[in-house]
This record gives sequence, C-alpha cells and structure tokens, in this order.
Amino acid sequence: MKKWIILIILICFCIGAYLYIYKDHRNIETEAPVFVVTANSIGSEFSKGSLKSEKKYLNKTIIVSGIISEINQNDLTINDKIFCQFSKILKQSLKIGSEIKIKGRVIGYDDLLEQIKLDQCIIE
Repeated sequence: MKKWIILIILICFCIGAYLYIYKDHRNIETEAPVFVVTANSIGSEFSKGSLKSEKKYLNKTIIVSGIISEINQNDLTINDKIFCQFSKILKQSLKIGSEIKIKGRVIGYDDLLEQIKLDQCIIE
C-alpha cells in the first residue's frame, strides 16, 4: 500500500513539474499593457537609473509612443531610445519620421547603445 501511495505522489509531482516548466508562451498581443508611456519619458527614466527602471519595467507589457528613427525588416527604433523587435516582417508603408504606437514586452536595457529593448512587438 505504501508503494502505491509513494508512486501516486511521485507521478503527481512529475506532472506538476512538467506543467510548471513547459508553460504556454505569453501572447503579448492579447495582454493588457501595464504602462503606457512616451519614448522620451521612459528613455530619461532609464538613463537616470537603469537598475531601478529595469525592476519596474522588466518583463512587463507596455505601450510606447514616439517617432520612428530607424526601420529594418523585422525591427524598428523609436526616438533612438526604444528598439522594437517584431516577429513578422514590417509593412513597407512605415516611414522614418512618422509617429507610431508600439505594444511590446520589455526585455532589458542596453547600456552601451542606451536603448530599451522590446520584443514580441505589434503596432497599435
């Protein structure tokens, strides 16, 4: 009887560990943003104190607005401060100098380039 109880507990533990490790990926597109900011305000916040700001924004979904300063096939830069990586190829209709709102997940701050990095971005 003890062997069966131990076996059942072990199986439950293994199933729980598997479900914890292999969770579904986040879908940023359907998540509500935690913060809505401008590129200049979040950029100055990170330049003043990147560690404090990283704790506040890291792994959070945000909406950031600003002016496009660089465009590539799968990424763009807003106000030279926010680097946004997309999973799909960007539309050709986007132009440098136009205003844009992007929703994405903050994955960190690059001290060297002084840029905030977002991934899983979508255009709002």
